[in-house]
Amino acid sequence: MLQMHGQAREIAVDIVRADGTRLPALINSVVACSGEGSPAYVRTAVFDATDRRAYERELLAARRRAEESEARAQVLAKTLQQSLLPPAAPQIPGLDLAAVYRPAGRGDEVGGDFYDVFESRDGDWIVSIGDVRGKGAGAAVVTALARYTLRAAAIRVEEPALVLETLNEVLLREEDDASCTVAYARVRLDPAGSCRVTVACGGHPLPLLLRPAAPSRPVGEPGTLLGLLGTIEVSDVTTALRPGDALVFYTDGVTEARGPLGFFGEEGLAALLDTMGGKDAQTVAQELVDAVVDFQDGHPRDDIAVLVLRMPG
Repeated sequence: MLQMHGQAREIAVDIVRADGTRLPALINSVVACSGEGSPAYVRTAVFDATDRRAYERELLAARRRAEESEARAQVLAKTLQQSLLPPAAPQIPGLDLAAVYRPAGRGDEVGGDFYDVFESRDGDWIVSIGDVRGKGAGAAVVTALARYTLRAAAIRVEEPALVLETLNEVLLREEDDASCTVAYARVRLDPAGSCRVTVACGGHPLPLLLRPAAPSRPVGEPGTLLGLLGTIEVSDVTTALRPGDALVFYTDGVTEARGPLGFFGEEGLAALLDTMGGKDAQTVAQELVDAVVDFQDGHPRDDIAVLVLRMPG
């Protein structure tokens, strides 16, 4: 280095003292040249680097602690999020059901999207999907409250609109601002094999009916956001699923996804679904989520949840 550059800076060494202990040091050297340009001598300075070395070690230790803390936070967020979602979509006899969830960003924060599928009284099945405002521990509390309130209310009342009114009342009792959107559906199959679905939406995007050889269309009526007003407007709308039909539930992480070309939007969603007629539920859910993530260059800014209920044809 002295030959090439004429100097060498901050060479870290340990100097061994007479008693065998080590002294951290930094060495700087420069070459002094004679009038003819040839090296005359080398001037070297040795600095005590004890404090600097201790500072560097502390920086490395702090970085290591931060990385370990981040790893623990990611594991905790993932574990907590999994506890708020069904471990696997249950199988409804006679129907094809699939759900896909993709957290925002790196997935190191608990999101507000949730879904649930369970059997209620009289052999009916309940399908719900929702979006709680905010993220983190506060969102997790509201998510758990919403899921278990929907399950409890489904046992007492049959109409989806009344179930959402019950959830609204429970959310209003919370001291902190607890609001969410929910799409709730009661699925009824009869022995003849037909399937009727009654849908109510509280501020949530309407599910889309995907029918072979036909444009997709929304099912239900828009309703009031839950947890803000004492009186809400929600209504029940019933539709029949024919063989080959699919009902696609999703959160706003789909339509509000923003990429270089703008928003994914309802038109982009409808155009994509119109190409999926005849595909099974898992394929529809996975391809939809993949398309939304790709639209954002692989970095979704919001959670994405998609649940597909399909009647095999």
